[in-house]
Amino acid sequence: MNAHAAAKAPANAVALITAALPAFEALLAEATAAVRAKVLDGGRVSSARLEAEQHAAHGLAWLATYVTALRELAAYGERLDAEGRYGAVEDSALRIGAGEYAAQIFGGIPMSQGEIVRLPALGLPAGAVAAARTEAVEMLIAGGNTPENRAHFVALFSQSDGTASVGDPGLDETLEAIRSEMRRFCAAEVTPHAHEWHLKNDYIPMEVVEKMAELGVFGLTIPEEFGGMGLSKVSMCVVSEELSRGYIGVGSLGTRSEIAAELILCGGTDGQKQHWLPKIASGEILPTAVFTEPNTGSDLASLRTKAVKQGEGEAAVWKVSGNKTWITHPVRADIMTLLVRTDPAEPGYKGLSMLIAEKPRGSDAEPFPVEGLTGGEIEVLGYRGMKEYELAFDGFAVKAENLLGGEPGQGFKQLMQTFEAARIQTAARAVGVAQSAFDLGLRYAQERTQFGKKLVAFPRVADKLAMMAAEILIARQLTYFAAREKDAGRRCDLEAGMAKLLGARVAWAAADNALQIHGGNGFALEYPVSRVLCDARILNIFEGAAEIQAQVIARRLVEG
Repeated sequence: MNAHAAAKAPANAVALITAALPAFEALLAEATAAVRAKVLDGGRVSSARLEAEQHAAHGLAWLATYVTALRELAAYGERLDAEGRYGAVEDSALRIGAGEYAAQIFGGIPMSQGEIVRLPALGLPAGAVAAARTEAVEMLIAGGNTPENRAHFVALFSQSDGTASVGDPGLDETLEAIRSEMRRFCAAEVTPHAHEWHLKNDYIPMEVVEKMAELGVFGLTIPEEFGGMGLSKVSMCVVSEELSRGYIGVGSLGTRSEIAAELILCGGTDGQKQHWLPKIASGEILPTAVFTEPNTGSDLASLRTKAVKQGEGEAAVWKVSGNKTWITHPVRADIMTLLVRTDPAEPGYKGLSMLIAEKPRGSDAEPFPVEGLTGGEIEVLGYRGMKEYELAFDGFAVKAENLLGGEPGQGFKQLMQTFEAARIQTAARAVGVAQSAFDLGLRYAQERTQFGKKLVAFPRVADKLAMMAAEILIARQLTYFAAREKDAGRRCDLEAGMAKLLGARVAWAAADNALQIHGGNGFALEYPVSRVLCDARILNIFEGAAEIQAQVIARRLVEG
């Protein structure tokens, strides 16, 4: 950056980002038009062409995620500044994070470790790319992720006690009180034991689950009229983040209840809401989601598990037959939200229905003590504490009255209504896992001495910590933005998808970097960072794999 440009540089990172945003918004609009032109057939978006152009389409999804993240960083900084809460830590995080993302937009955005998307691949001409590199953009990049800024940032957050997040999360007193309560709970009940649970592949003890219920975790967003706390989706993010920071399994227990409650709230009859929601909110019953099948994965239109109605009146039941896989925490669950095909004559999504399937709690000795249901555990690298199973249904009976909504054929529609909240919560879990990795990496770097000085004094180690902290702040703010959109009653599948897409990548990068800081010790099972690496890896797969997520975002963008 020349002296003239430096003299004109705005005083803080918020001003830098705000000045550069119009150029990025214009670039995104041009990129969207260019990719749209690639996938149109007869004036309409062609699924076949969208699939053939996945590199460009998914690159567009990542570009849109970056531009949205930059927009939300500016909004976050403005809110803090207006409240007198914007300080040197926040400015450093924004300066580094926004500067790096701006540089990646022009140099290449990593969609995964080995896949980099560059603007020409989207169909953007060189002139459009050059026009987007305005003076404001150049100042943002030149004054962003520099060695000096990283060193200053690390010096700032190294002064903290390591228990708080780097940078003010920008929440009100109530939400911060909730965060503090969850942090205290994890410090006392979760963090000291999480690694042992992981290594032994033990269930999270029921005593911990019961304490979570007492804290209101399972009824957080359920309306008060149904026995819940009636809080916001932002509060759900705060709780999910802090619990997952302690252990992803604990954070994910709340997801089971969130999905089930959302399904019943959106698609259930009045009677089903009155009966089931208070029990879910109190933790009296634990639910699990039973959707995925061995040969379908994300292709729910090909779902084959069938349910046939038998009998009449109060004696009527649905008899379920088929197989499900990757079912989390089914042994100790009391109900299964079970996606089945009730009309084999209806192709694709139309013949699907959702059942609220009751079952008794099992144990390791007798996992499924009920007729018509068997299963086998799937041994996994991480994401333990609840256990994954393959399930086989053979004439398993579900009361006819437990057809969600009382009308068959609505299952896929009902499930789609939950995806926004589920993906927002998954993004929050990703932020929590990333924060856990950062905590471990920072602590080790501050304690470990090599060549006569602490690891944190070496620039490559400090650089990793600086980028981890900056990206966690970005992912957190994008997640909160999606949650606020959901709380406002606006459609937010795009925002939720972006938060999940970015959050999962940030969690994996943070875990990988934290393990690298540990060196050989990080590869030892005794060190908790080895667990966090395993836990982080699943986030790019469940609730919509990164590729599926990018495809969904891209379709929304090109369809307008």
